[in-house]
Amino acid sequence: MSAAVFGHGQLRLVLLALLDDREQHGYDLMQGLSDRFGGTYVPSAGTIYPRLAKLEEEGLVVGRSDGRRTVYAITAAGRAELASRRRELEGIEEQVGDSVRRLANEVRATVGDAMRSLRADLAAASAGATGTTHATGPARPTRDERPGRAELGRAEVHLAEFRAQLHADLKAAAAAGRLTDETVRHLAVRLDALRRELQASLRG
Repeated sequence: MSAAVFGHGQLRLVLLALLDDREQHGYDLMQGLSDRFGGTYVPSAGTIYPRLAKLEEEGLVVGRSDGRRTVYAITAAGRAELASRRRELEGIEEQVGDSVRRLANEVRATVGDAMRSLRADLAAASAGATGTTHATGPARPTRDERPGRAELGRAEVHLAEFRAQLHADLKAAAAAGRLTDETVRHLAVRLDALRRELQASLRG
């Protein structure tokens, strides 16, 4: 999911609202947005930092160095814009709630399909192991026995489990202040390398 979940100018307003609660680092803001979406939407650094830079240029936020990171705080001008667009912000919050429900349903459906495929695969393997056949002849292939269907189901289960565990680990590290820019860059590089390796393997 991308920043397209927000309409034009909406993300900047949400960032101002988050900073109105307290001053935060860029990754704190990314985590705050992720939490609002129940982990179904995680904005990238390329989405957040350019908007923070723009807000700073307009005098709506101010950044200060905090070691290796920058802490952002809302200014009086930022609070004035937030107050003047309070009703719009309420509408965005309702939109976020609708998006969370829709995305949660999509995630449940994807995981549900993967689990059903896995159960079908296990049932087929069990039947094969016991030599089970129909009385009228060999068993006819079912929809879930199509080439690659069972493997895709297992792959989707592994992906869902990996994402859930990694998100929990990252969230815990962020809360403890151990999630650094270097770690995030390392994650991006390793995931990209793994994707390329798998693509090469799939192409044979």
